[in-house]
Amino acid sequence: MGSLYIIQNGDDSNREERNQTGELQGGNQMTIDEYIEFYRKNGYIKEMRKYVGHAPVMTCACGVIIENSEGEILLQKRRDNGRWAIIGGSMEMGESFEETVKRETKEEAGLSLGKLEVFQLYSGKDRIIEYPNGDICFGPGIVFLTREYEGEIVNDPEEVMEHRFFRRDELPQELNRYDADIIMEWAERKGKEIKEGI
Repeated sequence: MGSLYIIQNGDDSNREERNQTGELQGGNQMTIDEYIEFYRKNGYIKEMRKYVGHAPVMTCACGVIIENSEGEILLQKRRDNGRWAIIGGSMEMGESFEETVKRETKEEAGLSLGKLEVFQLYSGKDRIIEYPNGDICFGPGIVFLTREYEGEIVNDPEEVMEHRFFRRDELPQELNRYDADIIMEWAERKGKEIKEGI
């Protein structure tokens, strides 16, 4: 049995002890809202790893291509492998796609996003991701495109080494394996836009 934590409902006279699986000591379950609050606070994947270790976990990935007024793409150099990727991450329980990508962008780069357009949906075997620490996820998901953002870039010191804008013809060679297809698809589309004068 996991260690106990407290969920408070209403005033101080109505406190209940629950274990880490969300069960009351009497066997009742948490409400949906309590689950959402718990997993947003502690991180859904982080909690699941306590039970499954490095074994595959199903996730929903949300990423964003941020393009500046010069038509350059914003990439981040990941701290876990030193490779360049788009901004993104896993959906937390109860979030929408848009909420996820806006939260991840704020956390990882300090930027607030405006209007989002769907860039592409990604699924299939190539979405099985193995992280440097041995964790495995199956992460089909959605990637957005935006040209609307504000704020100054602030790197998340735990996840990001740096952020930088790149032209489509000057992309770094050290692309993150799971982002490379997305970034190259953006570059191809951008090339067509330039050629067609869009």
